[in-house]
Amino acid sequence: MLSLVSGVLVAGWIGWDETRRPQPMWIMNIVWPVAALFGTVLLLWGYLKFGRSPAGSATKSRRSTPDTPFSVMVGKGALHCGAGCTLGDIVAESLATFFPGVALWFGWRNLFDEKMFAVWILDYMLAFLLGVAFQYFTIRPMRGLSVRDGLIEALKADALSLTAWQVGMYGFMAFAQFGVFRPVLGFSLAADSVEFWFMMQFAMIAGFLTSYPVNWWLLKAGIKEKM
Repeated sequence: MLSLVSGVLVAGWIGWDETRRPQPMWIMNIVWPVAALFGTVLLLWGYLKFGRSPAGSATKSRRSTPDTPFSVMVGKGALHCGAGCTLGDIVAESLATFFPGVALWFGWRNLFDEKMFAVWILDYMLAFLLGVAFQYFTIRPMRGLSVRDGLIEALKADALSLTAWQVGMYGFMAFAQFGVFRPVLGFSLAADSVEFWFMMQFAMIAGFLTSYPVNWWLLKAGIKEKM
């Protein structure tokens, strides 16, 4: 519970701080608070050291400063992707909790005995849509692209990164469910429990780790924008 509360408090503080020090790239005003939901105090450290805008700074879109370490640019790129994944997962899990029939649409009791697997399909779809949208609002203004070209470039930039993130997230949640909670603790993780969202914080960190090398390659190849 403490970890979840700290995530919400850090996210709230960063969001408030950004009203006074808005990000040069406006989409990062969303990315930092959303990422804080799972990154908590570690993310706060990263924001204060590498993400916080100087007081009175211009808000127009710009790239990272020349002295920003490449490893930090990669981390920001991974968080950019992860914010879309996080929002997609929150929406999907909440929908499946409050409207259980949603999971049936994605194969529960038909293709999958496990409800979790069916919800993962919805997770991926929503995360993909939000991730592409996040990339679109980064790439299009930076490169001065048309709507069509912006969408194409956003798809290229986000598909591999998002998939790598979800693989890490799914892998950790599967381990938590089938390797720890059911066999050891004797109960299942469910999205209406504190334990589920606590594990999701670690799952998102796992997603960050699996997507980091993919983002490294995407930035090196110039497919994804440096932030």
